[in-house]
Amino acid sequence: MMVNLTNSNTKDVKQVKVGFSWTTFFFGFIPAIFRWDLKWFLIILIIEIIASIPTLGFGFSVVGIIFSFFYNRLYINDLIKKGYRPSDEESKKILSERRFEF
Repeated sequence: MMVNLTNSNTKDVKQVKVGFSWTTFFFGFIPAIFRWDLKWFLIILIIEIIASIPTLGFGFSVVGIIFSFFYNRLYINDLIKKGYRPSDEESKKILSERRFEF
């Protein structure tokens, strides 16, 4: 399910997926790079490295699976803190149903 968010100051519009992040599931920290979400890129990368050392690389996959359940929520919350708001009523309804505060 996709929502549209608009920054009222810059007029920048972002279309963001709500819910499970398949891209994070399959690619770990890489989707954060493409979204220019440097904070979560570094956090996920560091946790994946730390988890991989004692598990001989297996922890890398586990961290990606765990973050795939809530990465999109973290990303949307960061956008809302930066001034993004729902662009349309459908997006507002979806975010309200998912208990986002804007």
